[in-house]
Amino acid sequence: MHTIPFSKYESSREAHSNVSDALDGEDTNQVEKLEDEFKEYVGASYALATSHGTSALHLAMLALDLKRGDKVVCSVNAHPSVPEVVRHFDAEPVFIDIEDKTYNINLDKLENYLEDNKSKKLKAVIITHLGGVTVDLERVYSMAKIYDVKIVEDASDALGATYKGEKIGSTGADIVCFNFSPHLKKNICNGGMLVTDDDEIMERARLLANHAIVKDEDALEYIYDVVDIGNDYSISELNAAYIRAQVNEQDENIARQREIAKMYSSALDGVAHVTIPSMENEENPFSLYIIKIDKNRDSFAVELREEGIGSGLHYIPLHLLSYYKTKYSLRVNDFPVALRSYQQVLSLPLYASMSDEEVKSVIEKVKKIAKTRV
Repeated sequence: MHTIPFSKYESSREAHSNVSDALDGEDTNQVEKLEDEFKEYVGASYALATSHGTSALHLAMLALDLKRGDKVVCSVNAHPSVPEVVRHFDAEPVFIDIEDKTYNINLDKLENYLEDNKSKKLKAVIITHLGGVTVDLERVYSMAKIYDVKIVEDASDALGATYKGEKIGSTGADIVCFNFSPHLKKNICNGGMLVTDDDEIMERARLLANHAIVKDEDALEYIYDVVDIGNDYSISELNAAYIRAQVNEQDENIARQREIAKMYSSALDGVAHVTIPSMENEENPFSLYIIKIDKNRDSFAVELREEGIGSGLHYIPLHLLSYYKTKYSLRVNDFPVALRSYQQVLSLPLYASMSDEEVKSVIEKVKKIAKTRV
């Protein structure tokens, strides 16, 4: 049986060539090149490559000088890495329910929260662009000014995605964090990127990304001082070499992702028990293709797996996870939209290297299983 995994890493000639150059010692400036090319690609003033997407997010919290008792607002439908980086500072994540079509944070509920909880302790809002579908960022940035909070965008699924024609990373957030090995779609290489237009934020991030070590240019190279508490967030030259090709090919990959999404939608529209995503947003990069199954989603996924088709779930709402549920005494019904979506959503395989035959095979299996539902 031909299996179609949920995700597959793309490995091009360019990636092989870059990695070979680094291994052969011919080009060991891969990190610097990646940062320069990335700045140009997204249109940001500064870019800092990190070992993982989570490292970029953690470094963002360091750069914002997050402290014990501070609050950071985020969607309840996000990967555990989002509130996790907040808790590492003994700061408090605050969860907001989602919209039922995009599964992104509900901006009305976010605004209500900000209006009702004005406090110096409220430091930032982390906005996750689920599947690369952006929220109304103009509204978000306007809220940030009114309520004096920083905006950090979690662009794990949004590499190459755009908002009103501008690439995510250049639209006006304080910090945007990318992940080259997104959650549930693991790459062969790990890496993240922190981008900002704020020189003070970048200066602090660069300092803390290397143990807060400072050196005097005129001193011997082994003489250094440490001026703060940092960590090591550095990416390796080999990872950077591979990721440079990934960034270079991303626009092409997004075009193919959109083609696949159209194939899925035209074939699955109207299939009983299956709801397809909206195709109205022309800027959707379809990093994920999320359908809703109205009955027994888990058994549907099991049957897909038995047919050799992988699937994903984005995400288990944070308030259902033991740590957050217990820590903050959260109840199952506290976030009704996220709960309802969680019981139905399923992400189908979608990646640029999928062949038309593989897409048709997934469609065929989804239709076959849907027919057995009563």
